[in-house]
Amino acid sequence: MDINQLLVAAIFIATILALIFTEKRPSFIFSCAMLLLLATQQINITEIAHNLTNQGLLTLILLLLVSSAVDKTSLIKRLGRKLFSNSLAMSYWRLFGLTFTSSALLNNTAIVASLIGPVSQNQNHPASKLLIPLSYSAILGGTVTLIGTSTNLIVDSFLVEHGHPGFNFWDFTLYGLVAGLSCGLLMFLLMPLLPDINIKKSQFQAYFIEAKVSADSELVDKSVEDNQLRNLPELFLVEIIREGELITPVTPEIIIRANDKLIFSGNIEKVDSLSHIKGLTLFAETDGLLRDNLTQVIVSNRAQVIGQTIKALGFRALFDAAVVAIRRDGEQLSGKLGEIKLQAGDFLLLATGPDFVKRHNITKNFFILSEQKIPTRLTKLQEIVILGGFLLTIVLAATSTLNLATGLVFFMALLVATGVTSNAEIKRNLPLNIVIVIVGALSLATALENSGVLQTITQEAFPHLGETSPFLALVIIYIATLVLTELVTNNAAAALMFPFAYGLVEVLGVPLMPFALAVAFAASASFISPYGYQTNLLAFNAANYKVKHFFQFGILISILYSSIVLTLLKVTYDL
Repeated sequence: MDINQLLVAAIFIATILALIFTEKRPSFIFSCAMLLLLATQQINITEIAHNLTNQGLLTLILLLLVSSAVDKTSLIKRLGRKLFSNSLAMSYWRLFGLTFTSSALLNNTAIVASLIGPVSQNQNHPASKLLIPLSYSAILGGTVTLIGTSTNLIVDSFLVEHGHPGFNFWDFTLYGLVAGLSCGLLMFLLMPLLPDINIKKSQFQAYFIEAKVSADSELVDKSVEDNQLRNLPELFLVEIIREGELITPVTPEIIIRANDKLIFSGNIEKVDSLSHIKGLTLFAETDGLLRDNLTQVIVSNRAQVIGQTIKALGFRALFDAAVVAIRRDGEQLSGKLGEIKLQAGDFLLLATGPDFVKRHNITKNFFILSEQKIPTRLTKLQEIVILGGFLLTIVLAATSTLNLATGLVFFMALLVATGVTSNAEIKRNLPLNIVIVIVGALSLATALENSGVLQTITQEAFPHLGETSPFLALVIIYIATLVLTELVTNNAAAALMFPFAYGLVEVLGVPLMPFALAVAFAASASFISPYGYQTNLLAFNAANYKVKHFFQFGILISILYSSIVLTLLKVTYDL
């Protein structure tokens, strides 16, 4: 290899190692990779700009923006409440059917987030018997169509970049349906392997302390700051309930009034510090009004807040919300709430202010689980516009009547015209992190090809493949992508492995399509680890699972899924 090839290879390897061994977001890592490629003159600005206008990328952006509007409808949540019966088998198949079908057309992370509540709150069966199947059903459903998961569209963007017309809407359907339904049956048979975890309904209530201010209290007519209520040991004033009205977040200037109810959070063992305040009466009741005024979120695995403390972040000012409680793997965290470093998958209970839903940084850091994330209810006409318009767009694309990207542009315009969404909301929901990952990966692939690294690796690492079955090369690419998706993320795995799949195709002189499909299906096959896919992360935290539960249940699912996909690819493409 010459110096340019060594530089590109080093940047590629460093990118993979950074994705596996650091906690930096993929968008940050791919940004650094692009900058290094620019600095070493392996790519230029024109090539990056060309990657930004990739049709597959534009389609993905439009689809994600439209999905945020579709998520506003209450259809999935209404159906979710009707899923469960006294029969665990019936409940499972209803859940699988709804999740698998809806995930073929809608964002699977949003589907799982909408159904976690109904599954967790059902009174018929332990949630831990159903939450991992819920996540896996969403993953399997996403493999049925082109738009079922962002991974498919990312691979599509690479195909278009290499002069291929890209996937058709139904190219995934045969493989996704056969593998998905087969794995659905296997999950049903393996349900006895799932743990029976008792999810305590009061796990968040333990953090709350409610106290009423009497008329003769020393706190009356003084501000929060003057009363030193912000300096209590390991206790934090997060809400004031006054004449049925909720005041949150609580600022230092607010004046305390008689009959105010003060809501504290923090270390319950420090409650005795409140008993020394004259005229402050404690209550044992910690349920009721509070539950209706709190928003439940999970820290995203790509959140900017990861590794930072609530205090250092200036959380209240940043999000117009106060952190009331944190749960990590079902265990209470010790120490001061403000000094806890946030991690991906942390479950936060937030007391939110009026500007919370308007902040642009919310969706970039959190998955919102509470149904209160929609501030206003849609009218019947708006729901019809959303669901009818979306289905019409999909039908036109599926029948090749109208290009999918073109249809989504017109549908987005309709959503704005009918008031379902706004320019500000579109800007807030712009998936910038995914854009950076894809453009960075495309740029890295461009450098690998331009420098000749791909040609060198494929010729030297696989010198005898031309004399053996192309199916062996397909299996190698599939397994490499499968391993990578469990170590990093599905999107990053697809983006990193496609260039090598393309290089092998060039050497072997075989059709590109089966290799592209192999990369897409393998990148979605995150059944062994809770960290490789966002829906797994949601389920992992909702039921207090351990990593071993995903491995024990998912390893057989992964084997069956992979065997079916590879066998069908071999048969349909005569490899």
